[in-house]
Amino acid sequence: MIPTFVFGWPSGDELGDYLAIDLGGTNLRVCLVNLQGKGKFEVTQSKYRLSEEQKQDDGQKLFDFCAESLKTFIDTNSGEGGLIQVIPGQKLPLGFTFSYPCKQERIDSGILIRWTKGFGAANTEGEDVAAMFQKSLDKFELPVTLTALINDTTGTLIASRYVNPTTKIACIFGTGCNAAYMEHIKDIPKIKDLGLPDNVDMAINCEWGAFDSFEHEHLPRSKYDVIIDEASNKPGEQAFEKLISGRYLGEIMRLVICELIDDGILFLGQNTYKVEVANALDTALLSLMESDPTDELLMIIGIFSHFFALETTLAERQFLRAIARLIGRRAARLSACGIGALVGKMGYLEDGCAVGCDGSLYNKYPGFAGRILEGLIDIFGEKASNIRTHHAEDGSGVGSAIIAAMTKARKDAGLYVNL
Repeated sequence: MIPTFVFGWPSGDELGDYLAIDLGGTNLRVCLVNLQGKGKFEVTQSKYRLSEEQKQDDGQKLFDFCAESLKTFIDTNSGEGGLIQVIPGQKLPLGFTFSYPCKQERIDSGILIRWTKGFGAANTEGEDVAAMFQKSLDKFELPVTLTALINDTTGTLIASRYVNPTTKIACIFGTGCNAAYMEHIKDIPKIKDLGLPDNVDMAINCEWGAFDSFEHEHLPRSKYDVIIDEASNKPGEQAFEKLISGRYLGEIMRLVICELIDDGILFLGQNTYKVEVANALDTALLSLMESDPTDELLMIIGIFSHFFALETTLAERQFLRAIARLIGRRAARLSACGIGALVGKMGYLEDGCAVGCDGSLYNKYPGFAGRILEGLIDIFGEKASNIRTHHAEDGSGVGSAIIAAMTKARKDAGLYVNL
């Protein structure tokens, strides 16, 4: 669990234009966020696709691509009548959303602990990614100041609070999974030596995808989970994430299907080589299977004929949908355990709280939110209705901008300026 050096909640009155750049699992996103106060904002953004090669190539090249994309965005949106006003000699504040675990000792610096979400760019782990990105910004002579390095989950927490003052926890359920909450500084032993006042709060990036890694003492793993872990680019790591996140659910189902093919139960007499390719079954296809509204399950007919050249009987299709449901349900219920742990630790059950949730699983997977609530009811009983999950605000764009605004205000006020 990582201290973020984001101190306290936003007031909701943060104002002004801020740039935000988000290095996510799939895209690079560049935003201009206009904060209007009273929980209102406007966003202008562009997305730039990341190739698998870029994710594995040299780290400095990756940050050069980020800076070059930011330059393109600024050039496109500035000039006469443009949204971005570049004043000679002045620099625009930038929030950098970097959604990988970093050790931070101040808000504008962070040492990458390890890549997650399939990234593996060389010469980056153990390095200060803010300094690497600053080097790229300087290379392209960009008129910006890197004000805050944040995690998308922390951004989601702050952005959701800006809009909904009852928010106390934020979660991401997408390619990866993670959570953030606000902790009392007196209860964070690892930063005791910084001499910060006890009565201040700081956002914590839980990095809960790493829960139960290496020893595997707590989570019930199936044989399919073990296969996925051992075949991954980081065996033993991100144990919780491998049971929950969108990166892995399709592969869990594919392994179940392959075992049933080997046992002579599914697709008898057909050539099954296409489904036997690793990662051939995308998690998005599971959500389509679950949401198939037809009696004949025509969606599942289409999926298996189109992607895998396989014909299915109605009994097979019903069985496949049942497996998809089991995998999706388990992911949601495990997610509820994480939320429940934070609610219990912070004593939020009686008064209740909102949990801002973002990510493709929460937003697009059928029934995911409802199954989280079912899990919370099993943990807390009737009082679970006090915990309300809702679609979160854009943490990696808006949240990053709000944190940049909060950081600038704090520095202007002379508070914790060395942090």
